[in-house]
Amino acid sequence: MRSHRQAGLARLYGATALACLFACAVPFGSALAQDVNTMAQKVPSGSQMLLAADTLVYNNDKHTVTAVGSVQIDYGGNKLVAQRVEYNRDTKRLVATGAVELINSDGTKINSDHIDITDDFADGFVNALRVETVNKAYFASESGERMGGVLTTFHNGVYTACEPCEDKPDSAPTWRVKARKIIWNGEKKTVRFENANFEFFGFPLAYLPAFEIADPTVKRKSGFLIPSITYNTNLGLGVKVPYYFALSPTYDLTVSGTGYTKQGFLGEAEWRQRFNNGEYSLKIAGIKQQDPDAFINSNTANFDNGHNVDSGASGDPTKFRGMMGTKGQFAINERWNFGWDVLLQTDKDFSRTYNIDGYGDLVHQSSVYLTGLSGRNYFDVRAMRFQVQENTLSGDPSARGGEQPWVLPSLDYAYIPDMAVAGGQLSINVNARVISRNSLDESFETPYDASTPVQRVAGIAGQNGRFTAEAEWKRTFTTDGGLQLTPLLALRGDTSYVNADSASLQAIQQMAANPAIGAADDMRTSVARYMATLGLEMRWPLLFSMANSSHILEPTAQVFLRPNEQYVGGLAIPNEDAQSFVFDATTLFERDKFSGYDRIEGGSRANVGFRYSGAFDSGWGTNAIFGQSYQLAGLNSFDAPDLVNVGAYSGLQTSKSDYVGLVGFNSPSGFSGSVSGRFDEQTFEVRRAEIKAAYSGLPVSLSAKYAFIEAQPLYGFTTDRHEVTLGASTHLAQNWRVFGTSTYDIQQNVLVKDGVGFAYNDSCFTYVMTFSQSRDTITKEVSQNVGFNLSFRTLGDFGSSTSSVDTIQ
Repeated sequence: MRSHRQAGLARLYGATALACLFACAVPFGSALAQDVNTMAQKVPSGSQMLLAADTLVYNNDKHTVTAVGSVQIDYGGNKLVAQRVEYNRDTKRLVATGAVELINSDGTKINSDHIDITDDFADGFVNALRVETVNKAYFASESGERMGGVLTTFHNGVYTACEPCEDKPDSAPTWRVKARKIIWNGEKKTVRFENANFEFFGFPLAYLPAFEIADPTVKRKSGFLIPSITYNTNLGLGVKVPYYFALSPTYDLTVSGTGYTKQGFLGEAEWRQRFNNGEYSLKIAGIKQQDPDAFINSNTANFDNGHNVDSGASGDPTKFRGMMGTKGQFAINERWNFGWDVLLQTDKDFSRTYNIDGYGDLVHQSSVYLTGLSGRNYFDVRAMRFQVQENTLSGDPSARGGEQPWVLPSLDYAYIPDMAVAGGQLSINVNARVISRNSLDESFETPYDASTPVQRVAGIAGQNGRFTAEAEWKRTFTTDGGLQLTPLLALRGDTSYVNADSASLQAIQQMAANPAIGAADDMRTSVARYMATLGLEMRWPLLFSMANSSHILEPTAQVFLRPNEQYVGGLAIPNEDAQSFVFDATTLFERDKFSGYDRIEGGSRANVGFRYSGAFDSGWGTNAIFGQSYQLAGLNSFDAPDLVNVGAYSGLQTSKSDYVGLVGFNSPSGFSGSVSGRFDEQTFEVRRAEIKAAYSGLPVSLSAKYAFIEAQPLYGFTTDRHEVTLGASTHLAQNWRVFGTSTYDIQQNVLVKDGVGFAYNDSCFTYVMTFSQSRDTITKEVSQNVGFNLSFRTLGDFGSSTSSVDTIQ
């Protein structure tokens, strides 16, 4: 029988041995990124060791403690399983043998047949080592050794980030690296491969004498990132090589160089820095183009009105093109945020032309903002500048970049009291904006003719501002029969000013003289106006329950009594933010159907229609909206011209509006679809329509969309517009997918854009390749893009952008 002294020594030796084992094994796992002493310190103080074994042998002559047979040890969240564990007090070495498995407290799994390590964790040897890190990276080797407490060497090792196949665990992974030596440097946090072969699906693809990557568990490490390749018609073939500087845990720098076969060398640099309450970035890029004239297409080359080519796109071969952009966001406290997104560039489309990450969108909104959010209350103030990155000539009437305004500033405030007011809900909204524009934004007939009367003045040159405050109260009453009555009161006040230049005033005079407009020139330098609304909404939800389905039909009627909109019909005020108005089923029951504050819906109006939704036990669902709007009294705001003719062709310009409707469905099998449209109130002729259909499932996903808009001559569209967009994706096998998309302009008989691609995707590897084309609807000129991307988990990405093709998952 063991003595108490022997039991105490066993616990002491066992704890010491296990601490050695856990600490020394760390370097072979995700612990590849940890110092062994750090691991030892992570064992909580006061932790008890639990030891289970068939036999525990103490040899006082050899000064060894040995656990034999189904050894299981649990210490501080770390677990060890082995057939035999022995600790020698004289040699200070610990040896674990027989199907050794160590699971660290962080989840790292280490398997080996034999572990021999010193108790100072500095030196050791492991046979038949297998390591599974926390982030599912895998190392294996015939043997491994640790030297000097810093270097860990795997002999005849294998590395992959692919999980073993459950059905065929012995089969080759998607990719792996086999190397004569794999050396982990715990101080530099790197993994070096010597005499390595890169294998893909078990086939050797490349021999690499030596290469080095960051420790898979290290998120930030200085060094070269994987290069990328891109192709563009005007730029040629480009190869991008980035280098990453991990300067600090809170800031870093990435420097990139891209060589284009047609345009030369593009340099980029991005600085990023994080703080406790936010982050910001600063990016710069520049190039001295070799062939600027490559950007002149047949469309711009044939345009000749005495205008010059945009200086950034072509002309001077020594012209430098570049950009500087910065983004940031900081939390002032839990309610308030401050941030910015600012782009400065030498010309209007540099960032889009060279696909500068984060700044290559067609319309970039530069802004500085302050936002606050508390419950249902919201505050936002920002200064904005819209930058249209278009490849057009200066002075081209289709060019939009120079006509975009500065918004200095825009303010939105919404407040809803927590307490009910007179039993109902009170909401207060405030909006203000100040706009400055350097160039007049006016529209002419197409094609361009300087003698053609002005039809629209989308933006005046000069300055204009507006302040709006609005309060709304509403309360819902429900009768015994289920009828819901919601009375509504709203009061709004505006004040605005205009300081237009002479060119703008002249354009407004020409627009007023246009017989197609029929308006008076009454531009005001300052305006104060109001709108009071008394409204009532009546809804009667009716539930129909059937054996296998339930349906809700909700007839709805609204009546709004209000005076006429002031200062309309005489081109008296600019319309900057209410230009995108569309009357359809989604806006049928809006109190004010204008999309912004510059216009106010006036006159008494009624909206009548119904909503419907259905649910079936089979999982199918349906929904529908249909109705019409009526001008009851007063001046119809949608029939009163303004500087952009926003009410023209809207379907609301007559006393009885066009009909609007929407029908949709969805199914559990992945089918969905909808049909929406606007129909003439007398002939029921289609004025505007959209049809959507989609199927999402395996192995095929499909989408189709058809859009129709009737001719709108005052907007420059003298013929009807028809467009079809199709998309498809099919899985050829478990991980392989082919996809494509196309958009066809039926009226112009032009395939506007199309693209095709294929992709492979699994847990550790992604491959995407795309080919896309876009065509100018007038000149039919074709622009082509080829993109591909290889992504190896933990190793990095290689390739170019594939966003030119809208993929369907």
